[in-house]
Amino acid sequence: MRIAVLQPGYLPWLGFFDQENSVDLFVLYDDVQYDRRGWRNRNRVKTPDGPVWLTVPVIQKGKYEQIIRDVKIDNERPWRKKHLGTVKGFYKQAPYFNTLYPEFRELIERDWEYLWELDLALIKWMNSRIGIETEIKLASELNITGQKSERLLEICRKPGANEYYSGAAARHYLDLEIFRNAGIDVYFQEYVHPKYPQLHGDFLSHMSALDLMMIVLPESKRIIQSGTKWVKA
Repeated sequence: MRIAVLQPGYLPWLGFFDQENSVDLFVLYDDVQYDRRGWRNRNRVKTPDGPVWLTVPVIQKGKYEQIIRDVKIDNERPWRKKHLGTVKGFYKQAPYFNTLYPEFRELIERDWEYLWELDLALIKWMNSRIGIETEIKLASELNITGQKSERLLEICRKPGANEYYSGAAARHYLDLEIFRNAGIDVYFQEYVHPKYPQLHGDFLSHMSALDLMMIVLPESKRIIQSGTKWVKA
């Protein structure tokens, strides 16, 4: 039983979907503190002038310690128009624009209140188009207690996982000993970002997976998997 735990992201990159595709259960860590400089509310797409950020504005004043699940979108700002205009303007010549854009627009134009709900809807949509069928659960639904590594361990124990697939950054803080004592093997992701055809000049890595989908949708899953690399701790 393989499990990964990752914070939700907005239009995530290829490595996010590789991590999800590598496990049996994918837990979105929605009940930890919101990182104001992270990827929860933003990602990048490719333009002739390089990467451009698509950022969903959120309400933060006086809420610096709020958890991800409580973060509300600032719908007083016209973010939908910018995101739709940017994607349409720079991907209208892409082979799968006419297939994907109407669906993307329908999702973006919904009346979203919470950021995590928007992120989850887009992740599920991208999964369906890429061909990823991994089960998703929210950490907030698991009724887990504890802090840091202990909490991650309990999330693994809840469904009976014996393998935990983690992002590379966790090497710096994960307490591997408690996982070993619990009989759970830990694997760290060392994703090798694949190249694929792109619009607008030389290849740029670490774009939103939407970039990949727009260009080579039927090959998206195969390309994502081609960069898969996991190292046992």
